[in-house]
Amino acid sequence: MDRTVKALLVDVDGTLCQRGALVPGAAHALAALERRGVAHRFVTNTTSRPRSSIVAELAEMGLAVDPERIFTAPRAARDLLVARGLVRCMMLVPEPLLEDFPGVEAVDERPDAVVLGDLGAAFTYDALNRAFRALLDGAELVTLARNRYFLAPDGRLTLDVGAFAAALEYGSGREAVLAGKPSPEFFRLALASLGASPEEAAVVGDDLEGDVGGGQAAGMLGVLVRTGKFRPVDFEHPRVRPDAVIDSLADVGDLF
Repeated sequence: MDRTVKALLVDVDGTLCQRGALVPGAAHALAALERRGVAHRFVTNTTSRPRSSIVAELAEMGLAVDPERIFTAPRAARDLLVARGLVRCMMLVPEPLLEDFPGVEAVDERPDAVVLGDLGAAFTYDALNRAFRALLDGAELVTLARNRYFLAPDGRLTLDVGAFAAALEYGSGREAVLAGKPSPEFFRLALASLGASPEEAAVVGDDLEGDVGGGQAAGMLGVLVRTGKFRPVDFEHPRVRPDAVIDSLADVGDLF
């Protein structure tokens, strides 16, 4: 790498862990970097489960993590909504995720905003149509992520929130406000907790657009891992070129 890196923002699903287990050597590599003065935070666009669940899952995998070291799209969205006074929201998110939205009331009628997360099979025509009508009536659209697809537990790529956000944008003519990656504000929030500037930080992840491209747009280095939803076709992307590519997070120490 051609500059000093003092802080890492590390993606969770597909990078730190996949299919219910830590990527071999990943936790050891991060601990070794921290001993050398390279601190890290975990950043995730996961919108199917709350932060408390992510902490519990990582603990079961053998990695104890302070909740404050995990930055999630739902928590960023909650801060954004409250700051804008959008506290009555149509919540198109799994019910357990509501715990990450203290101060926001879930409503179906006359919402201030429609909040879009990962509903999975509950992304029905009826649910999307209710959101569409609320947007036509003046509600704002806040999407927790713009990821196009993710790697499901069965090993297959699956449509993600970004596809449904695009449908609602097209139908309503309203532009969605992005709360999670690759929003520059999301990355700035995580970096602020480390006391680091973008010029001395890197993002490591398996999502070429959300992790690598988002980090680069925010002024950081972007490191792509060949785990998770990585595909060789990523190297043919017309706009995003990673600053480095590694086989897995276990190899991140070799870069710095």
